[in-house]
Amino acid sequence: MTSPVRKIIHIDMDAFYASVEQRDDPSLRGRPLAVGGSRERGVVAAASYEARRFGVRSAMPSRTALRLCPDLVFVPPRFERYREISQRIRGIFLDYTPLVEPLSLDEAYLDVTENLQGVPTATRIAREIRGRILGETALTASAGISYNKFLAKLASDHRKPNGQFVITPQMGAEFVAELEVGRFHGIGPATAARMNSLGIRTGRDLREQGLAFLAAHFGKAGAHFHAISRGEDNRPVVPDRPRKSSGSETTYPRDLASPEEIEAGVEALGLEVWEWCETSGKLGRTVTLKVKYADFQQITRSRSSFEPVSSRAALAGTAIELARGLFPLLKKVRLLGVTVSNFEGDQAPGKAQMAFDFDDGAIAPDRTTASRSSAS
Repeated sequence: MTSPVRKIIHIDMDAFYASVEQRDDPSLRGRPLAVGGSRERGVVAAASYEARRFGVRSAMPSRTALRLCPDLVFVPPRFERYREISQRIRGIFLDYTPLVEPLSLDEAYLDVTENLQGVPTATRIAREIRGRILGETALTASAGISYNKFLAKLASDHRKPNGQFVITPQMGAEFVAELEVGRFHGIGPATAARMNSLGIRTGRDLREQGLAFLAAHFGKAGAHFHAISRGEDNRPVVPDRPRKSSGSETTYPRDLASPEEIEAGVEALGLEVWEWCETSGKLGRTVTLKVKYADFQQITRSRSSFEPVSSRAALAGTAIELARGLFPLLKKVRLLGVTVSNFEGDQAPGKAQMAFDFDDGAIAPDRTTASRSSAS
């Protein structure tokens, strides 16, 4: 018996943090806005669409953002407010399906193959959800509709902001074939550059490579790349997935060479990780910094304590302190990552790991690249 084609929706709020600030303060509407710190070593957590026109983006040092857009207005992040609105939006999702997999405060996957409202099509469900979000929160959302998570994510980017797009089973393989690999979710700048060096520039180029070739060059990720190049992704939508850690990492298009750039990057990643802590309500005792240098040497530094890290400032501050232990830099940095683990309620770390730093000294090849941005 053939399984029914799944109906997956990816909902992505439009410039969520910045849009909330502009909604709550009418004087900010229509102005280039950054959520984050304007101080010397501050970082942009999110940018309004008005600011993005000047090239301002999340994870950018505030000083760089002000140079690009001298009229940029900074407001401090209010995660409690974003979390409150996110929960209201999640309540709308749950009116249609219990299969909701949140990715962050501003995006989620929904499996509506069977839905609670008896609505016949996923396209109509997405339209209803976006309409309800607008009516109940005065915020806009974009939606992608497809038969798997990978394509739904691609589709939600296709008509941003405040739009939706459908990729049907008949369209999937050809839609992927026409895209540059750098636009694939989960393929960051470094991996895209490696693919380009192998002559792989589009989804069609990727599809022409055999599984053995991709595994040889990209390790375990090779099988995933082989599947998505054909429009295939069998990952289910999993609500309330138990997690032992949460982290974010970014491979930079240009290697970082200064302490200022390193600290700004680490702070931005800390903001993203704290967003997940806020959303999930889980606090961890261990903060880990991951660094991959330009020569692909990889190291991690961790700090654990008896008490959970209980604030955004504490998490980012710990990660920055770990980063400062690497100065002066002996070589440039291509990737940074921040992770929180040892969650409250899990088994506490052993006393040997309490309240001090440790380093696994790992050296690993560049297998996969995760690149995230907040509040898209």
